[in-house]
Amino acid sequence: MFCRRPFRTLLHRRQIFTPKSSQAKNYSSALYSTVQSDLAELPRNLKKSERKPWVTGINELKRRSRLEKQETRVVREATLKPPENGLLVKELIPVAHDVLTARTQLLSCVSRVSDSIAVYVCSVCGDVHVGDPPHKIRTCNVSGSKKSKEHTWERGGVDNILPVVESFHLYDRLGKAVSHNERLQVDRIPAIVELCIQAGVEIPEYPTRRRDFPVYRVAGRIIDFEKKFPKNDSSRNDINTFGFWDMAKRSSSGDEKSINSPYDNLEGFAERGMEAFEKLHVGVTKLMQKYAVQTCGYCSEVQVGPKGHRVRQCQAFKHQMRDGQHAWQEATIDDIFPPIYVWHVMDTRNALLVDALKRYYGKLPAVVELFAQGGAEVGESYWGVMRGDVVVPSLDEEKLVV
Repeated sequence: MFCRRPFRTLLHRRQIFTPKSSQAKNYSSALYSTVQSDLAELPRNLKKSERKPWVTGINELKRRSRLEKQETRVVREATLKPPENGLLVKELIPVAHDVLTARTQLLSCVSRVSDSIAVYVCSVCGDVHVGDPPHKIRTCNVSGSKKSKEHTWERGGVDNILPVVESFHLYDRLGKAVSHNERLQVDRIPAIVELCIQAGVEIPEYPTRRRDFPVYRVAGRIIDFEKKFPKNDSSRNDINTFGFWDMAKRSSSGDEKSINSPYDNLEGFAERGMEAFEKLHVGVTKLMQKYAVQTCGYCSEVQVGPKGHRVRQCQAFKHQMRDGQHAWQEATIDDIFPPIYVWHVMDTRNALLVDALKRYYGKLPAVVELFAQGGAEVGESYWGVMRGDVVVPSLDEEKLVV
C-alpha cells in the first residue's frame, strides 16, 4: 500500500524552515551579502583514480597523432620553428632572466616575512595555515587522523608555502629521454630553474647545449646536421654527473646572496614579495606557451622538455599496467608552480577561525595570504576566492542566517 506520510513530512519541514516574516529575512541578509556553498574558482581535489584534466582535448591529440603518422610515411623535410628546432626564442630570453630573478626575490621575501608571521602545518594531513593561532576547522580526514578531525599543528616554514617541484636537468633538450638506469646520474633541479635554463639562462653549474644551426624533421625523424659537439661547445669532460648530491648546498648558498633588500620593515618585504610572485606567475606562463613541459596524469612528477623521462617510479593509480612509468601529458602552471590554498584571515585582530563558521571563510594561496597579513594589497583577481564581499557573522548570529 502506498504511503504518503514522508511526502507530508517534507512539506511540513519546508514550512518550518521557510522565513515567516520579511523582517527576519532582511536581518539575515544584512549579516552577509553573498554566501556560496563552494569557494569560487578553486580547483577541485581529484580522487586517486582520476586523471588530471587535459590541457588539449583528447580528440585534438588523436588528430595530431594521425597527422604525425602520415608524415612518417612520406619522405620529406618539415621545417620546424624555435624552440622545436633546437634554437632559442630570442624574445623570451629576457623573460627567462626575469623569472629567475623574481624567484630569488620571492624566496627572500617569504623567508623574511615568515620570520614575523607564524606558519603552521598539520603533521598528519599536511594542511597549512598562515597566522597565529592556527584555525580550529575540523578538516583533517585522512588515515591516522583524530576522530574529531582536528588538525595536529606544528611549526612550518618556507617549504610548506612554496613546495619545490623538481625536474631532471637535460644537457640536450632534444636528445634522448632519461632512462631508468640513468636516474641517479642526472641532476634534479627545481622545474622553474630548468625551464629558465632551456629558455636561455646560462648557469655554469648546469651546462646545456646551445645549437648554432637548427635541426630538421625528415619522415618523422629528427636530423641534426650539426656535429655532436661543435667547436664552441664544451666537451663535458669537466661536468660532474653526480653533482645532485651537493645540489641543496649550492641552491641554498645561491639564494643567500639576494637576501639583502633595501626594505627594513615587514610591509616593504610583503609588497616586494607580492610583486615578485605576480611577475613570476606571468613569466612562467609566457615561457610555457613556447617551451613544452610534461607532467604525469596521476602524480606530481614533472619533466621540462618536449617529452617525459622513462624512469619507472610512478606509484599512482594503475601504475602496474604502465610498468611504473608515468602517464605523460601537457602540464599547466599549477603543475610546475603548485598553489597551496589556505584559509583566509580577514581580521588579524580576531584571527581564530572556528569550524561552525567555515562556510563564510574564503581561501587564498599560502604565499598571497602570507603577504596579505604582512600588509601587502591583494589584487582583484583573488576577490572571488577570498570572499571579500562576505561579512562573517558571530557565533550567536550564525543561526539567524538563512
